[in-house]
Amino acid sequence: MILDNYTTSKGSEVPYYRFPFLARQDRIFHGVFTRHGGVSRRPYDSFNMAFNVGDHPKDVENNLDILREVVGAEKLIFMNQLHGRDILVLQREKGPEIRSGVHADAMITDIPYLGLMVKQADCQAVILFDPVKKVISNVHCGWRGNVLNILGAVVQRMRTVFNCRGSDLIACISPSLGPCCAEFVTYEDIFDQDLRRHMIHPTYFDLWEMSRVQLAEAGLEEDNIRVAGICSKCNTDLFFSYRAEGTTGRSATVVMLKPEHSK
Repeated sequence: MILDNYTTSKGSEVPYYRFPFLARQDRIFHGVFTRHGGVSRRPYDSFNMAFNVGDHPKDVENNLDILREVVGAEKLIFMNQLHGRDILVLQREKGPEIRSGVHADAMITDIPYLGLMVKQADCQAVILFDPVKKVISNVHCGWRGNVLNILGAVVQRMRTVFNCRGSDLIACISPSLGPCCAEFVTYEDIFDQDLRRHMIHPTYFDLWEMSRVQLAEAGLEEDNIRVAGICSKCNTDLFFSYRAEGTTGRSATVVMLKPEHSK
């Protein structure tokens, strides 16, 4: 991944990562943000994006303002993530009321300058982009999301609403819980036989591969799927990790569509 830094109007530095594959696409902005660059205090230090983890609300609001500046979004929206299968669709032609806090775990839009943010602390944020139809999605996918195959559901919704083709879609899976740390001692109760094929050794699962396979089965080309390959639990100096830290913050992965004239 590519590490970038943004200097805010107040002079602070905000680091974030980009996927080289997506960085070549001039119609979108995307960023996988670290835990650094914000104002939150321990144990939420410092770029926490979640109001519901115990952080001071004003600090979270300040962090969201910083993030909005970095992204260049006219509006930044996020969900009340419930580890479910609900999808928020925002269409330019329908002109919907756009607000944060909707109960959902995925967002799809064709609206420029609307930043879609997923909050995470071990779960995956999966960015999807259709360079033909100019449609983006951001998906919150933990192991429960894999069980529900939310990724397959999102691809299908992109087909039915925006006429996207799976073969055109690009997908990138963010830093998240890696196979080195994804232990599920009760896996027999939560994963069916099909998902158990991703057990790499007793009780440990490759959730990255699980998501990659589900995307491919939904119609994406293998060459259009990228995995960051960075474990959040192993890298708490960079990312929040619920499994490693318990009480902690939530970092952001953002994708935003730009208008055609923008570079």
